[in-house]
Amino acid sequence: MDIRFLGHPCFELTEGDTRVLIDPFLTGNPKAPIGPDEIDPTHIFLTHGHADHYGDIEAIAKRTGAQVVAIVEIAGELGNAGVENVSDPNMGGTVDFGDVWVRLVPAWHTSTTPRGTANVPAGLVVGMGGKVVYHLGDTCLFSDLKLVGERDTIDVALIPIGGHYTMDRHDAVKAADLIGATTVIPCHYNTFPPIETDAEAFKADVQQAGISEVAVLEPGGTQTL
Repeated sequence: MDIRFLGHPCFELTEGDTRVLIDPFLTGNPKAPIGPDEIDPTHIFLTHGHADHYGDIEAIAKRTGAQVVAIVEIAGELGNAGVENVSDPNMGGTVDFGDVWVRLVPAWHTSTTPRGTANVPAGLVVGMGGKVVYHLGDTCLFSDLKLVGERDTIDVALIPIGGHYTMDRHDAVKAADLIGATTVIPCHYNTFPPIETDAEAFKADVQQAGISEVAVLEPGGTQTL
């Protein structure tokens, strides 16, 4: 599997012909290395409805016909907006497409879509190619993060570290410890002034504690499992 960081919360997971796009915030994202017309996902998974995660989901889904997964309230909104192939799980639900599956798990945050639909934010546990990737979404630190790692062996955790809107890099060290992933990739930092932080210091703290390996990716960079 290849994990490509597309800036802020956005990642593309690729295994064979399966291409999963998570939180497609490209237009208006100063860190995005590509535009919304330069990506061709087979699936799009959404953590929550804030504009910096919802992003270009409608335009990309309509253009590509990708299989979309979003929590039930957002899924309904997307369907009403003309997006097809939308699955609508709620918290704890799993959607299995055969070549890839995704489960919604808790994230402590708030969420309202650009159209004003309130919804519960989620983390996403994604399985494909024999690997499991956990995108924490926007969350603060909370103890139940440990339960995700107890159910599945997490190969890679995509953890927000920017603070202000999510956990900061110090709480993210504890989050990494609770999850126990083999590799951690930080995200949701340095996009805007309120979330500027030191990713290399986060890396040093995690690795010196013997928790996980940390891969700090520049936007456009790829980690191969």
